[in-house]
Amino acid sequence: MLRQLNRAGEFPKVVKQLQKSSAVAGTQKSNNYATEATVQVQRPYKLHRLDQGPETTVKITKDQALTYYTQMQTIRRLETSAGNLYKEKIIRGFCHLYSGQEACAVGMRAAMRDVDNIISAYRVHGWTYLMGVSPLGVLAELTGRQSGCAKGKGGSMHMYCPNFYGGNGIVGAQVPLGAGVALACKYKGNGGMCLALYGDGAANQGQVFEAYNMAYLWKLPVIFVCENNNYGMGTSAERASSNTDYYTRGDALPGIWVDGMDVLAVRSATEFAIDYVNKNGPLVMETNTYRYSGHSMSDPGTSYRTREEIQEVRQKRDPITSFKEMCIEQGLITTDEVKAIDTKVRKEVDEATAQAKADAELPLSGLWTDVYSQCLEPKIRNCVEHNIKHVQQNKGANH
Repeated sequence: MLRQLNRAGEFPKVVKQLQKSSAVAGTQKSNNYATEATVQVQRPYKLHRLDQGPETTVKITKDQALTYYTQMQTIRRLETSAGNLYKEKIIRGFCHLYSGQEACAVGMRAAMRDVDNIISAYRVHGWTYLMGVSPLGVLAELTGRQSGCAKGKGGSMHMYCPNFYGGNGIVGAQVPLGAGVALACKYKGNGGMCLALYGDGAANQGQVFEAYNMAYLWKLPVIFVCENNNYGMGTSAERASSNTDYYTRGDALPGIWVDGMDVLAVRSATEFAIDYVNKNGPLVMETNTYRYSGHSMSDPGTSYRTREEIQEVRQKRDPITSFKEMCIEQGLITTDEVKAIDTKVRKEVDEATAQAKADAELPLSGLWTDVYSQCLEPKIRNCVEHNIKHVQQNKGANH
């Protein structure tokens, strides 16, 4: 058939027709590569107390595709490095990795505006990076070094930067705090909102439901996000919760279930949710995702689930691989661009890891710096037999 077309001189015409039909289908071409594509969300949203939900047909530009892929790959690489540093006993204490859940954070971050805020639990190395901290700022904080975003004082569970109110070590405590941040947005009238993230393991905390109730009564612009990675520490969601449809558990609050392994689905759902909460008040969003590592580095993660289960998710639902394949198929990213990004990310994180290892810890005097973000008194109060001036070292620092 192709030979006959070629002999008749029709082959070039057929190719042009195919290219035109591709553009009509939602992919704009430039030099045989797409500058924009329209794709369908693969797993449909589930809605609770909503007449309509997020857009299921989403647009993505080439620049966005490059950004999302780079961000997800950077988070994955950061977590790999963090895991290795922990095994080397350079990172001490607790260390909770986000590998497998990258699409949740990147999708939500893509929908956020400058006035929006986020607060989460302790699995937040990736969020810290997305909110503006460099890989060095993250890894140096993990290793307790002074180049860290909190000068090494916070470690894995306590990282902060503008509009990011940190990871919190107390299970579920960030949920009412997130409602408080939303109350501040409403009080100031700045049009902002807050994403309050928690896991399925924290979903049964009483304070979560108290926060739901207050947020509903006060119509606070807060999105309560349950990042359901299917296991709270070593207990499956089915064994821990009488109702595993977490998006419905706000009762009067509307809810959305979204595939947390699909970065574009998460982005679309978050855009919808931001618009909703600013007009109507709180909403519950469940991102169904999966963590590849154990609950923390001290948990091998294979005593309550099989290695085959983890491997199957990696092979069939990995958020980075799935997104990369979609982008290549749509012509948004080339294999050469993928290789270039992978090389750049690996180099950047490896260099940051080496710097974090070589970096110095704070001197002893660093213990009493940055006690308050805004010091109203010249000296630190209640220091018995000590006369300590308040020093702000980290104000305005950008790591």
